[in-house]
Amino acid sequence: MATREDVLRELKLAPEWRLRGRAEPGTAEARSSDGSATPAAREGGGTVDADLRRARIAALGWEAFDADVAACTACGLCRARNKTVPGVGDRDADWLFVGEGPGAEEDAKGEPFVGQAGRLLDSMLGALGMRRGERVYIANVVKCRPPGNRAPEPGEAEACRPYLERQIALIRPKLVVALGKSAASLLLGTDATIASLRGRAHRYGGIPLVVTYHPAYLLRSLPEKAKAWEDLLFARRVASSDPPPPPAGA
Repeated sequence: MATREDVLRELKLAPEWRLRGRAEPGTAEARSSDGSATPAAREGGGTVDADLRRARIAALGWEAFDADVAACTACGLCRARNKTVPGVGDRDADWLFVGEGPGAEEDAKGEPFVGQAGRLLDSMLGALGMRRGERVYIANVVKCRPPGNRAPEPGEAEACRPYLERQIALIRPKLVVALGKSAASLLLGTDATIASLRGRAHRYGGIPLVVTYHPAYLLRSLPEKAKAWEDLLFARRVASSDPPPPPAGA
C-alpha cells in the first residue's frame, strides 16, 4: 500500500529540501534566502576564490591590467566610483610612488595625483630633475576613490593589494616611495608612524623603500614640506647607491 509520502510525492506536493545560500548547479552565483547574491558571490569571497583571484592578477600583463582593474568588484568601493585609477607613468620606471587612494578629480579623470596634491608632487619631482611619465610611475594603494576622500579601510587595501603587487613586479623599480601612512602600512606591514619610518631605507621584496609624507598632508602642514624634501634627497641617495632589483622570477 502506498504511504502518505508516496502519494504526496506523486502529486508533486512533497517538500523539497535545499541548502540556503548554495549555488544551484549551472547558476552563476550563490543566492541567500531572499534571492539576493551573497557577499561571497558578489565579492569573490572565500579562501579558494581569493587565491584564484590573486593568482590570476599575478599573471596579468600590461595589456590586460587596466581592464581588469576596471572590472573589479572585490570591495565596496566599486559601487560609488566613476572611474578606476590604476596608475600612470613610465612602465620601466626607476622610481615608483605609491599614494593612498584617488580623490574627486582623480575619480573623474581616471589618473592619480591630478589635483592640488598632484601638482605639488609634480613640483617635487621637478626639483629632483624628474617628471611624471619619465623614469617615474605613480600608483595608489586602492584604485577606486574612498567616500569623502577618507583613508582606505584595511579590507579595501587588502582587496587591492594584488594589483599593487603586480604593478611592482611588472615595473621592477629601483626604488619605491611610500607617500603617507596608508601606503607605508600596506607595504611594510606596520602601523608605525610616518615620523618613526622616515630617514631609513626599508625593503619591499628586495627593493629599497623610503617613506615620506603624502602631498595632501603637506598642503595642510606647510612646515613639513622641508622634511619631505629631505626625504626625497635621501631617496635619491638610496636609489643611486643600491643595486637594481633582480628580474622577476630570478
